[in-house]
Amino acid sequence: MYTVKELAQKTGLTPRTLRYYDAIGLLHPARATGNDYRLYGPQEIDRLEQILLYRAMGVPLEEIRHMLDAPGFDRAGALRGHLERLLERRREVEELIHMVCRTLEDMEGGSHMSDKERFESMKRQAVRENEAAYGQEVREKYGDEAADSCAARVTGMTEEAWNQMKAEEEGYQAALRRAAASGDPAGVDAQEAVRLHGQWLGHFWKPEAVTPQAHIALIEMYGQDPRFADYYEAIAPGCTAFFAKAAQAYYEKKD
Repeated sequence: MYTVKELAQKTGLTPRTLRYYDAIGLLHPARATGNDYRLYGPQEIDRLEQILLYRAMGVPLEEIRHMLDAPGFDRAGALRGHLERLLERRREVEELIHMVCRTLEDMEGGSHMSDKERFESMKRQAVRENEAAYGQEVREKYGDEAADSCAARVTGMTEEAWNQMKAEEEGYQAALRRAAASGDPAGVDAQEAVRLHGQWLGHFWKPEAVTPQAHIALIEMYGQDPRFADYYEAIAPGCTAFFAKAAQAYYEKKD
């Protein structure tokens, strides 16, 4: 049996962290003595080992608690899933190390990085940044398959497709800016903005997934998420709500 202080010394955690784990129901001591000493036994040590493992993988504490307390929790299955993500993360780090080394060689007069290598590096970096910003949210809402499919579509883009995607992105932004200035969500510029946005979206989603309902729902969601709202409000004040009206008008005309 270990006291809070002893367990903290063995694990590198602070006593305050262990008391916090107790308070949120993540790790209770086996018992408390009359002197208010919390004591941890073998079962608690085993649970703490799992907690620390999942924390190292970036799993939120609340999710860890739900997993460990769930009846019939498949510990091996969960670990296999996390192992796959760790291996993917390792591959990404190894690729990044390789590209940094190649860039340094190029800068220092060694072997030159080809345009193809630069392009492939750029795509992988875009996927990593998107995963860091939205990955967990997308996986929780739409599942791993949807998130992985989107990443695969980006990494599999040809340079021609990439340039087309960027042109469509710039095009719908410019059209949306003009449309917002006119104030007409059913006008030519507004409709062109929605059309180009749909084409742009098709580079990331499977074609059959870009339905009118899904497209409208996505644009309406922009107004509910501060990250997206800030992006569209930077195009033009009031642009987020205006874009949602434009999407409705666009598909009503198509009907």
